[in-house]
Amino acid sequence: MKINELKSILQKKGADAALFYNSDPIKINPNMFYFSGYKGLGALIIPSKKPPFLITPYMELQRAKNSMIKRACSMEKKRFFESIYGIMKKNKLKIKKIAIDKNNFTLNSYRHFKKQFKKAKAIDLALDCLKLRTIKTDKEIKFLRKSCSCADKIIQKAIRNFKDFRTESEAAAFLEYETKKLGLELSFSPIVASGSNASMPHHEPLNMKIKNGFCVLDFGVKYNGYCSDITRTIYVGNPNREERETYNTLLSIQNNSINQVKNNKKCSELYDFAVKNLGHKRKYFTHGLGHGVGVEIHEMPNLTLNSKDRIKNNMVFTIEPGVYIPRKFGIRIEDTILFKNNPIVLTKTSKDLLTIN
Repeated sequence: MKINELKSILQKKGADAALFYNSDPIKINPNMFYFSGYKGLGALIIPSKKPPFLITPYMELQRAKNSMIKRACSMEKKRFFESIYGIMKKNKLKIKKIAIDKNNFTLNSYRHFKKQFKKAKAIDLALDCLKLRTIKTDKEIKFLRKSCSCADKIIQKAIRNFKDFRTESEAAAFLEYETKKLGLELSFSPIVASGSNASMPHHEPLNMKIKNGFCVLDFGVKYNGYCSDITRTIYVGNPNREERETYNTLLSIQNNSINQVKNNKKCSELYDFAVKNLGHKRKYFTHGLGHGVGVEIHEMPNLTLNSKDRIKNNMVFTIEPGVYIPRKFGIRIEDTILFKNNPIVLTKTSKDLLTIN
C-alpha cells in the first residue's frame, strides 16, 4: 500500500531508507503489515530510490515471498539488527539517514539499532505513516466493508442467543468463538458490560451473572488485517420510561452526528455537536466521539475536543456517543462510517432498543 507515496516522503526528508521491524511473534507491527502484507518476524526495508525488500528468518522466507513485497532474503545467523545492517550494506544501500517508526520501536530495540547503525541519523516517520493510512484505497475499503459485515453477523447472532448466556464472560467468549470459527481475528477484546458495569466504558467482562438493565456489547473483527468496530446496547429486563427516553435521545444524537459529517468538516465540530445535544447529560460523556479505523483499531482521524483533523473522502472512522452514570448504568451506540462525498454506515445491525426477558 502507498509505497511510492512513502518513497516521496523519504526523498523530501533526505532519508536513504525506511526501516520497519517486527521481533514479536504475537504483536504485529501495523506499518510493516500495511506496506508489505507480511505479519511475520523480520524487517521491511524501503529504500528511497530502489525496490523494497523483506529480511526474515529462514523459516519465514516462503511466507514473506507470498506477501506484496516480492523480494525477500534470509537473515544471517547474527544478532537481529547486526544482520539487517549487514544485508543493507551488501545491497549497497546508503545508511546515513534512516527513517524509523518510533511508535513501534521499543527503547531496548532502539538501543540495539543504534549500536549497529552507529553513524546513521535516525528520523521519525510515525506521524507520516499515520497520515498516509488515514485515506483508504479502494482495496482497503473493500476489506473494511467485509470486516464490518462479518462483525454484524456475529453480534446479531450473539444478541439472538443472549438469553442463553449466564455471565458476561460467557457472552464475550461466544463473540470470540464465532470470530475464530470464521477464520478471523478480533480487533480488540470484546466488551460485555451489564447493569452498573456498563457505566465503565472499557469494562472487562466478568465471570458473574449478567445484571438486569442496559448491557453494552462492543465488538470488532479483523478481515485481511482490517478492523471493524461496532457497539450495541441492549436491555436485560424491562426498561422504565426514563431509561427508554435516555436511550432514544442518545440514538437520535448518534444518527444526527452521522448526518453532520461533511467534507472538510472539523472533527472537533462533530464532537462539539454531540456534546451540546447531550444537554445536562454532557458531563456523563467521558470519551471522544470517534476514531479512525484501519489496520489498527484506533487510527486518524480523531473526533475529539482539540482535534485538528478534518473529514476527507475515503476516511473510515467511528461515531460513538455514550452516557455513563457512575454505579448506575451506561449506554453507547457505535457505527463504523465510510465517508465518500456522504457518510455511509458500514455496520448495519439494528439500533432499536432490544429487550431481553
